[in-house]
Order: sequence, then C-alpha cells, then structure tokens
Amino acid sequence: MSKIVYVGFAIFTIYFLFPLYILLLVAFSPAKYTIESLYPPPIFKQFTLNNLIFAFTQYNFLQPFIKSLIVATLVGIIALLVGIPAGYGLSRLPAKIAYPVLVLLLITNMVPGIVVAIPISAEFIKLHLFDTPIGLALVQELITLPLATFIMQGTFSAIPKEIEYQARIDGASALSYIANILVSTALPGIIAAFLISWMFSWDEFTYAVILSPIHPTLPVEIYINITRGNELAAVAFSLVFTIPVIILTVILQKYLKGEYLTGGIKA
Repeated sequence: MSKIVYVGFAIFTIYFLFPLYILLLVAFSPAKYTIESLYPPPIFKQFTLNNLIFAFTQYNFLQPFIKSLIVATLVGIIALLVGIPAGYGLSRLPAKIAYPVLVLLLITNMVPGIVVAIPISAEFIKLHLFDTPIGLALVQELITLPLATFIMQGTFSAIPKEIEYQARIDGASALSYIANILVSTALPGIIAAFLISWMFSWDEFTYAVILSPIHPTLPVEIYINITRGNELAAVAFSLVFTIPVIILTVILQKYLKGEYLTGGIKA
C-alpha cells in the first residue's frame, strides 16, 4: 500500500511541476528549440540568458512588478486589520450565529468578479481611486477578507477562554488583551491569513484588468505581452512572477499546515 502511495505522490508531483519545467525551458533555451512540439516533453539543449535579457531591457517590467507587490502587501495588511477584530468578535458569538455569518461572507466569493468590478470602477473614478494601488487593494479584499476572517475566527475559537478570563482578572483591558496576549498566541493563524491573502492578491486578474488598466499589475502585463505575441517577454515575467511566491512560501512554510489554515493553533 505504501508503494502505491509513493507512486501516486510521484505522479502528482510530476504533473504539477511539469508546467514549471516548461516555463524554465522556454525562459532559458534559444527560441529555435522552444517552438518545436512539446510532445514528447523536450529537454534542455542549450542554456542561454538572452531571452531574459531581451525581455527585461525591451519591455516594461519593473513598474508592474512593484505595483503587484504594493497591492498584495496592502491586501494582506488590510485583511489582518479587519480580519483580526472580525474573527475575534465572531469567535465570541454562539456557533448558531457565527457560522451563518461566516457562510454568508464566504458566499460573496461565488459572485463573478466582473459583475462586481464594473459598477465599482464607475464609483472609483468619482472617488479618484481608479487605477491606484489602494483602490485595487480595497476591491481585492472582497476575495481575501472573508477567507482571512474565517481563518482568524477558527484560530481565536481554538484559544481557551480561560486565558482571557485570567487576563481580565489581572487587570488587562480588552484592547491590551488582544494586542499583548491574543495576537501573540494566535500568531501562526495570523501569518497563515496574511499569506493566503497575499497570494490571492498576487495573481488576481479580473479586478486588476478592469480597475487598473493604465498602470497594470504584473499578471495583466503578462497577459498583454501574450496577446501581442511577445511570448518570450511573457515567459520572463512569469518566471520572475513566481519568485516572490516561492520565497514567501519557503520562509513561512511551517505555518502552511491544516490546523493553521482551518483556524487551529499549536500549543
């Protein structure tokens, strides 16, 4: 049975890593080798950096990258600023009230983004938030905030209430308890909520292409280059696009566990 599990794991690993392999192949191989059929799977025949050098010197890259980085970071911070108190409040409500509220929040993610983005874009033009990082971050909270609130509610629910009672007996105010005790105890869940929010924002496309068309984020810039036939530029940007995700995941991988993503804490 264990051999079957290992074989299945190997198959799934190859399946999910194959697109990354193709991305690396196209990025670091001469174009004449990458326009051939991908079946059977090609191999590296010649290594070159010319594709990346050409893409980064001939096409706009830095501004979309920085904008994506700013927006994703703002989304993560706002999700925590709102999600922590919201999750704490829901964790102190009876389950028959808290869970319907959480379900209602998560249902908002079922609404197609384009249905929401078009009317919001009209209002953002009036408020001078159109094509701005803060405006795009606020809209993307429609996706990330329900998830962050869900994670924080579960995290805070897993913390024994006796800790709060003891803090109150020792004279701690509600704000002091949340800032000095609750946040530090729930740090794994908080980091998991930030990471999930950051990643959802990092590759979000629908809101970005509608609400930030003039100064696009990196996913939109990649799409623009693909539709214009600049495949090498798109591949180069896509390669760099994955680097922050890999770095952030490696740094915070110990928090990407089931008990944290579902709201649990570890003693």
